[in-house]
Amino acid sequence: MAKKVVATLKTNTGKSYAKVIRMVRSPKTNAYTFQESIVLSDQVQEFLKKK
Repeated sequence: MAKKVVATLKTNTGKSYAKVIRMVRSPKTNAYTFQESIVLSDQVQEFLKKK
């Protein structure tokens, strides 16, 4: 399934996308969860700076 996602992120339309995975700590249980998102390659750093 990962190969399918990577293949769909590469397009010839001029915009490139990246799948970003970020670890987030739950305030209730203090356990880590993973937040996945597909963003434009230009906006990856902005997405990672958000809390």
